[in-house]
Amino acid sequence: MVHDSLLPADTYVVFNKTIIGDIDHKILALLYQPILGSIAVSLYNTLWSYLDSTETSSNERTHHHLMTCMRMRLKDIEEAREKLEAIGLMKTYQKKGNVNHYIYTLFSPLTPSEFMNNPILSTTLYRNIGDTAYKKTMEYFKIPTLNLRDYEEVTVSFKDVFESTDLSYVEQLEIETKTKKTASIEVESLDLESIFAMIPEDLFSKKSVTKETRNLLHKLGFIYQFNEEQMCELIRNSLNEKKTIDKNLLKTNCRKYYQFENNGKLPSLIFRNQPEYLRKPMGDQSKKATMIYQFETTSPYDLLCSKYNGVRPSRSDLNLLEYLLLDMDLKPGVVNVLIDYVLKINQNKLTRGFVETIASQWAKSKIETVEGAMALAEKEYKSRKNSTKKSVETMRPDWFDKEIEAKEASLEKQKEMEEMLKAFK
Repeated sequence: MVHDSLLPADTYVVFNKTIIGDIDHKILALLYQPILGSIAVSLYNTLWSYLDSTETSSNERTHHHLMTCMRMRLKDIEEAREKLEAIGLMKTYQKKGNVNHYIYTLFSPLTPSEFMNNPILSTTLYRNIGDTAYKKTMEYFKIPTLNLRDYEEVTVSFKDVFESTDLSYVEQLEIETKTKKTASIEVESLDLESIFAMIPEDLFSKKSVTKETRNLLHKLGFIYQFNEEQMCELIRNSLNEKKTIDKNLLKTNCRKYYQFENNGKLPSLIFRNQPEYLRKPMGDQSKKATMIYQFETTSPYDLLCSKYNGVRPSRSDLNLLEYLLLDMDLKPGVVNVLIDYVLKINQNKLTRGFVETIASQWAKSKIETVEGAMALAEKEYKSRKNSTKKSVETMRPDWFDKEIEAKEASLEKQKEMEEMLKAFK
């Protein structure tokens, strides 16, 4: 769900129904921070510190106060909040008015066991920190086994120590208790019914599929970007003699298949498309405005697929996307403009060295919006054209040298645009 853009005057109250202990802060630092980054974890800890002595709720504060305390820009706070929401550490409720009011409800992080059994989180953590650090982290949270082979239990029971006696009536009070609560990560990435239909009934019992198993399948499909055919084959190879899915075997098979297809690498999490706060306001119907909207609302992966007429991008192209989004820290919309620009001026080829050179320049310029990226690409194109004295007019992106018109496009133009945008769906 998309929130309205935050303003410094907007107020918020932190509300907490869970139990957050010292171990939870260690889990946040060691397990969640490598995925979310330090800013998101810092925001979580800051909101938690505002709770009252009963750790139930906070006083009402403005976001300007939060900006001052964290010494951060509001858009960075908003982005950090969205990461916390997406990973299940908080939920946000909004009441609109002249000043918007928010309630931020905090949830406990998953236990180490729950975290490691979540394929999205465990795989991403492994990918981000590497094999050695991952094993050390697992060792840190591992519960040591207790060897009781030479011991005999001599614990006394309750009745051995206490006895019943007459007591006057004690009124039973209703006290609201807090329990440890976590919010789940919900993703739907596959058409499970079509997958199940492709597996013969004599091999697989569809009735045995629980909600937990469905969630696991969606998470595996999401993190590894599998389609229905691939997941169907992986499920068939993970069935046991009871005609049910062996979840541990399925996770292992998915990981091995992905690593085989991607030179031993594991996937990581990236923004799926341009963050809402960096998008251009809607309302303009011109061709250039439509292009901006598509760059903002399409993921780089989907854009590449559309450029390749629906064919899955190669491993090298996917590695390049990961480099641009993670290593260079470019926003998804900016990466889309970069991809479109390079393909147009480089004979439809994503030459890694060429892309890295341009990406480095854009990163130094701190370009975050699609409009800013398009303007910089146009400036660079003109500079390149003047320096080489070679005309590449026929290869330039069609959004160069065009002002955004205020009037709506004609019906003929709108139909033309609809045909062009089908590739993005």
